Amino acid sequence: MKTFVTGATGFIGSAIVQDLLAAGHEVVGLARSDSGAAALKAAGAQVLRGSLEDLDILRAGAQASEGVIHTAFIHDFSNMAAAGKADWQAIEAMGAALAGTGKPLVVTSGTAHLGAGRQSSERQMPDRNGGLTHRIASEDLTVALAENKVRSALVRLPPSVHGDGDHAFVPALVAVARKTGVSAYIGDGANRWPAVHRLDAARLFRLVLEKGTAGGRYHGVADEGVAVRDIAALIGQRLGMPLASKAAADAPAHFGWLAGFLAIDCPSSSEQTRRELGWHPTHPGLIRDLEEGSYFR
Repeated sequence: MKTFVTGATGFIGSAIVQDLLAAGHEVVGLARSDSGAAALKAAGAQVLRGSLEDLDILRAGAQASEGVIHTAFIHDFSNMAAAGKADWQAIEAMGAALAGTGKPLVVTSGTAHLGAGRQSSERQMPDRNGGLTHRIASEDLTVALAENKVRSALVRLPPSVHGDGDHAFVPALVAVARKTGVSAYIGDGANRWPAVHRLDAARLFRLVLEKGTAGGRYHGVADEGVAVRDIAALIGQRLGMPLASKAAADAPAHFGWLAGFLAIDCPSSSEQTRRELGWHPTHPGLIRDLEEGSYFR
């Protein structure tokens, strides 16, 4: 299948490209830069130059493909409203290009907006009073595209997608520990993050592309919930630093932009996804990856 991949040079997208190629798919990756284009060519993929905001380019890429995987996102935490709008417009443009074809459009979402303090499943609808409205709007649009004969589906990813090359929340927590001299968490640290290895996530995207149902919601979750205190404890152990609890009121000063994410309690299940698609994670879980991976090199 000729597949157009946005975010094809990113942490998750590059793994998806490799998985698709290994499975015999043809890949066209979106690239903003010369270095990104070179990386895609070296991997064996074709290149379409453009950015997430080049809607005509996105339409053309979708129209020329047999399926689309959308992982690109503008990670500007200072202006999430604009980032969310760009994401929504990109999905709308590619969905319009695929309307009436029955071709797959696989869109990235998350589990963190499904409500706090309880384990979510694929059947869980977003908590519309809990923030992350940009993700909710993109989810709504993706599911609605199924009515236009697009085989649109969601892959919800957990807060931690880990593995070599990770540059998101866990590395940020390691950086805060190095800077402050303590490995900290908020409150009792019992709040839980689900997690998945990037290579397991990549395989799930391919399976949804190949076999997902229109309007489907799939969870890329391997660890259903790792206590944040356990993550901080391992970081402290590896760095030789004391473990510390920070009060919620003091968390922004200590953790900066990471504080809001570090307080999330969003355990999640992938039971339905595993049963429907035969997806079974095989790579290390988050704690083992922290113990054996490249996070402290």
